[in-house]
Amino acid sequence: MKRVIPTAFPADPCLDSPVKLGAAIRAARTQAGMRQVDAALSIGVALQTLIDIETGQPGVSIGKILQVAQGLGVSLFVLPQSQRDNARRRLAELTQPPL
Repeated sequence: MKRVIPTAFPADPCLDSPVKLGAAIRAARTQAGMRQVDAALSIGVALQTLIDIETGQPGVSIGKILQVAQGLGVSLFVLPQSQRDNARRRLAELTQPPL
């Protein structure tokens, strides 16, 4: 069986493109040690759908993206653009190791 190599989550939590969202989905899957075929099967989506999401293909429906995100434990948040920079700072503080 092929070994799954964990990938890192995007450094910026602002997901402003399908490619960045796909990278976050891929990171969640690989950090869980799951192969694409196993993840797709456990979530209940076609393997090609998961591949399309992870590679940032823009044609995947938002319903499928949310299904995959939930299945892999990825939380997506929505907030007004005016609060984006403040939210980025606070999230960065949460993910920094203590001094």
